[in-house]
Amino acid sequence: VTGISWGGYLTCITAGIDSRFKAAVPVYGCGYLYENSAWLDQFAKLSPEHRDLWIKLWEPSQYLPHVSMPILFVNGTNDFAYPLDSYMKSFDAVPDEVLKQFCITVNMPHGHPPGWAPQEIGVFIDHALLGKPGLARLGEIETEGTLLRVDCTSERPVQRVQLHYTTGSEAINMRAWESRDGTVSADLAETPLPPENATAYFVTVTDDRGAVTSTRITLK
Repeated sequence: VTGISWGGYLTCITAGIDSRFKAAVPVYGCGYLYENSAWLDQFAKLSPEHRDLWIKLWEPSQYLPHVSMPILFVNGTNDFAYPLDSYMKSFDAVPDEVLKQFCITVNMPHGHPPGWAPQEIGVFIDHALLGKPGLARLGEIETEGTLLRVDCTSERPVQRVQLHYTTGSEAINMRAWESRDGTVSADLAETPLPPENATAYFVTVTDDRGAVTSTRITLK
């Protein structure tokens, strides 16, 4: 059984409750909605008691630490509902021993068709259920001289490496992003350093199927 949801909020909760799921793919949805999301105005209308009760019972961050199956987080840099700061905290809440991966797309639209479209969903699920080649696995971003370096393990040839960064200071989901190409050799992806005034950045690799994997987002 898999959990794939355009409104990935519920997938985050279910993945943390029901260990029978073999894999989970929250699309857009995340936790920490009471800290930053499209629903802050709704939280402001609740009494402190009702707000605390909602967080205790329905907030995905309460359940993500209990996720035990492979999980892929799919989102865009500028999603109006599930911003990258809450998204990163949700990713980090999943235990490190679990296979957890990112597919973050610059300016990915929000909606049913765009949420169904990413081929990475099928690639991830086919890997989890059928043992087919999965998405490239990326390590943490490291800095060496004038380069960012990321360990990269892929069952399929990597055809493109990109650095994505923003220098904006607006709300995280309102910033403009720029991209620069990098290179890959053996099991190492490299890109130029982002500008010193970058406020957030991440690296993506694209394999020969066009399937994209992202590193964690560095937020300054």
